[in-house]
Amino acid sequence: MERFCDIKQKEVVNIFDGRCIGHVFDLVIDCQCGTICAIIVPGCSKLRSCFFGGGDDIIIPWNKIVKIGEDVILVEMEGGRSIR
Repeated sequence: MERFCDIKQKEVVNIFDGRCIGHVFDLVIDCQCGTICAIIVPGCSKLRSCFFGGGDDIIIPWNKIVKIGEDVILVEMEGGRSIR
């Protein structure tokens, strides 16, 4: 079992292009059944917006997570920035 503080220290990597997407910022949780629905990685459209909290967050559904390893989280993201 992983704790959130451990998960948010891991890099999220897309298996299709090997690109590092970022680090987990938050989780989407279904409060009725207590399951994690998605992870949220902060997105940046420009370098400046990263510093000032701009950019679209990248929401990755839990079923798109391939593997949670010791250092990285591998996800499937075909051809787009965000998966909803």
